Amino acid sequence: MDPIIRGEGKKMQWYQLTPGDCLDRLGSSAETGLTDDEARQRLARHGPNKLGDEEKISILSLAVHQFMSPLIAILLVAAIVTYLLGEWTDTGVILLVVFLNAVIGFFQEYKAEESVRALKGFVVSKARVVRGGREREIPGAGLVPGDIVLLASGGRVPADLRIIHAIELRVDESMLTGESLPAEKGAMPIAEESLIPGDQANMAFMGTAVVNGRARGVVVATGAATTLGEIAGEVREIGITKAPIQEKMERFARAIGILVLVASGVLFGIGILLGGTAKDMFMTAVAAAVATIPEGLPIVVTIALAVGVGRMARHNAIIRKLQAVETLGSTTIICSDKTGTLTKNEMTVTLLYDGRHTCEVTGGGYEPIGEILRDGLPVAAAGEEQLARLLRIGLLCNESDVYEEDGEWRVDGDPTEGALIVAALKGGLSPEAEEEAWPQTAIIPFESERGYMATIHDHGGKRFIFVKGAPERVLDMCTIDSAEREATLRIAGDFAAQGLRVLAHAWKEIPPETGKLIHDDAETGLCLAGLQGMIDPPRPEVVEAIRGCRRAGIRVVMITGDHGVTARAIAADLGIVRDDAPVLTGRELEGMSDEEFSDCVREVSVYARVAPEHKLRITRQMAASGEIVAMTGDGVNDAPALKAAHIGIAMGKGGTDVAKEASDMVLTDDNFASIFEAVREGRVVFDNLRKVTFFLIPTGVAAILSIIATMIMGMPIPYVPAQLLWINLVTNGLQDVAMAFEPGEKGVLDRPPRHPKEGLMSRLLIERTVLVGGLIAVGVVYTFTDALRNGATLENARTVAVTTMVFFQFFQAWNSRSETNSIFSLNLLSNPFLFVALIAAFFAQLAVLYVPALHVVFRTVPLTAAEWGTILAVSALVVVVVELDKWLRRRGQQEDD
Repeated sequence: MDPIIRGEGKKMQWYQLTPGDCLDRLGSSAETGLTDDEARQRLARHGPNKLGDEEKISILSLAVHQFMSPLIAILLVAAIVTYLLGEWTDTGVILLVVFLNAVIGFFQEYKAEESVRALKGFVVSKARVVRGGREREIPGAGLVPGDIVLLASGGRVPADLRIIHAIELRVDESMLTGESLPAEKGAMPIAEESLIPGDQANMAFMGTAVVNGRARGVVVATGAATTLGEIAGEVREIGITKAPIQEKMERFARAIGILVLVASGVLFGIGILLGGTAKDMFMTAVAAAVATIPEGLPIVVTIALAVGVGRMARHNAIIRKLQAVETLGSTTIICSDKTGTLTKNEMTVTLLYDGRHTCEVTGGGYEPIGEILRDGLPVAAAGEEQLARLLRIGLLCNESDVYEEDGEWRVDGDPTEGALIVAALKGGLSPEAEEEAWPQTAIIPFESERGYMATIHDHGGKRFIFVKGAPERVLDMCTIDSAEREATLRIAGDFAAQGLRVLAHAWKEIPPETGKLIHDDAETGLCLAGLQGMIDPPRPEVVEAIRGCRRAGIRVVMITGDHGVTARAIAADLGIVRDDAPVLTGRELEGMSDEEFSDCVREVSVYARVAPEHKLRITRQMAASGEIVAMTGDGVNDAPALKAAHIGIAMGKGGTDVAKEASDMVLTDDNFASIFEAVREGRVVFDNLRKVTFFLIPTGVAAILSIIATMIMGMPIPYVPAQLLWINLVTNGLQDVAMAFEPGEKGVLDRPPRHPKEGLMSRLLIERTVLVGGLIAVGVVYTFTDALRNGATLENARTVAVTTMVFFQFFQAWNSRSETNSIFSLNLLSNPFLFVALIAAFFAQLAVLYVPALHVVFRTVPLTAAEWGTILAVSALVVVVVELDKWLRRRGQQEDD
């Protein structure tokens, strides 16, 4: 039986076993490893240590998919019919729209399908192993379970390993856990159940980076069976989450298709019943159908989204998928990582306790600007012996450095140690002077199993040990009474409750002849110097952004690898939750059924110590409860959740390629405030799509209603097919595109998100479309019949009707610029593109009326001044009626409020 799976009923919890038990189960030896024959057999059984070749994307299927939209299908039918009718210009325009949409959609989907490919960059090309008792270097793909792997500083972990021996090993697991600090690793077994990767301190995972130290580990999983491989599998299986705008457009297209077919059929049937010829009525019905179909809408959607992309780029948000623009405007929940997105990713000491006093440290980040305050007054290390000792230990019991580069302060080493250096600088200590006065002669580096770091320093002919580490551990090493111990632990607890990471500092004098530093020298008889509490401070602009999200009806949820106390404290500081808000940990989530989790997903806004599968589960549960979810992430572990969310947002600075490839949007500044700005642009885009729809639809409705009305009245129809197609071209040719450039209205972020089920047309717009469509139809029929009563020829009356329709739509363009605000409150030139488009359309209509060569094509005649007066008076009524409707609705809203 395969030793790898012997005795397993579920996935093996390797971290719970001793190194010896792991080796026994894997049939391996720490000293000799596997033989070449055993390795070959296992390689044949388990396959190569790689994540697998992704199936090739079918270019043909992607291309065909671009033509599956109902609206595109209707446009293709319209193109065929207009071609058969000899209206080749309309045929060309329709086919151009279809082609442009197909090309844009194809490349967007092609890029989206490449997400998992970035994972291959994490497969390690070479690995150092022990086989047959000899060290050798082999291709990473040749690793098998049971292999003994040697790790060293600067390398990548080539597979999932159970550490069996470690020396000062620290591993950067940020790509998996989101933790900014390197994880300390050891070999001791851990008894707890269901630990997330970030808590498995004796495991090293494929793709993570060794920051410090050396280790020997046994391979427990390779390829797709690794934690990284499981994430790749999840990304592969999730597929593409359909954006809300795609669903809305599909529903709208189906509704329009049914409406057009029914209306055209009714029009054809009434015409036949009233004595029209089948040929004439068929051509009229087809022309009316083509006029009704908003063929400009798909390309306007694309242009509006592209305009949004440009605007968002100015706010440091790079859009990878066009639909993401509108999705942001629909978002009801933003799930955000903590480190670097809500916070600065710069550890900063904010509180000190020197054994007698608690002091506040001002300033943030690694720039050494700030001061130490006691009771609100500045204090310096000079003249304050206890404070100076506390800061000196933090400065010198340290392996890192702080420096300035290109005007930005950075840390070379551990961010925690960088914060201690900056605190000392704020207290007035000079690193150069201190290092000269207190030269270091020996060191015990920090190791998680010890819980402290120690150094020896010479000063004034004497020798001292400096120690820093976890408060509980360091206090055990100090000679203090129980009352002082309890008081110090209480202060450390207060610091931790504020979200601070707390380090205790201690010291003692040792004999001058002490040379090599050993553990026994440091672990007894220390004197407590005090505590330093540090935090990764929130970004100042994020607090206002979260407040804005609340006004906009968007809930912000923090998902972090930090511990619950720290997570709640920071979330409270940011305004995400109250101080007593519930925090759900990954371990608690692990024990919940989907039904239990569904009950609390609407209430919990802070998730702590989560694993990759938890983040994906959170995303899916929120979406299942009807939310539109935006999810941020930067690590490989975030990729499944990013892809499953309605909009995945990756970090541009610190994010992995995997996260970026799985995302819809990338933040170039890793700042949550940029998401908030992008939400505004997303809402503006959707508003503009609605404006375009409201602008386009009433014309088609009016065309069909006016034709039916005149036929019922026993009169000739008011347009010939060519005129209907001209109306469609001159009223929709440029104005609809210009609507995509409308600036955002005031208060766009002060209203709640749209209901996820709400379509492209709201109830208000449907009601107003019926009102405007009916008004235009009545106005056209009136001017048409009035012209005939006054003795005009049929050709002249139809010219009046066509021109009336065109000018109705000119005024309707201004009405469409806002659903609620009066057009008289809008700047006429705030959308110069629309202004120019209307002028161009006006002169095009004049050309049809007054250029003799066009009279034959469109069967028009010049109009008299009196006819122009009637046309302008009637068509301007649409402004009066819509303004009245807006005023009544505003007043009703004010009364409700």
